[in-house]
Amino acid sequence: CYYGNTNAIIYVVDSMDRDRIGVAKKELLSVLEEEELKDTILLVMANKQDQKEALSEAEVSEALGLHAIKDRQWHICKTSALKNQGLEEAMDWLVNAVQSKPG
Repeated sequence: CYYGNTNAIIYVVDSMDRDRIGVAKKELLSVLEEEELKDTILLVMANKQDQKEALSEAEVSEALGLHAIKDRQWHICKTSALKNQGLEEAMDWLVNAVQSKPG
């Protein structure tokens, strides 16, 4: 893995996959423990929000334990890649967060 000069992490979660959300949490926490990524901003995209049975944005946040993350700026956005929903808003937030980050 090459993480040098990384400003942000975009983590896309399948909001329909309730069975593997625990695996997604484990993988996210593993990535966040990387020394080279300690100062990065985190954007979580809760994808497939166009599906009725999808976990809500709040449920994804809870399942991933995002509120326990205190050492970095993070944000979660509900998205639907197939319907192009939420993607522009997510990228706008990320650009603003990276540009306003000190240092």
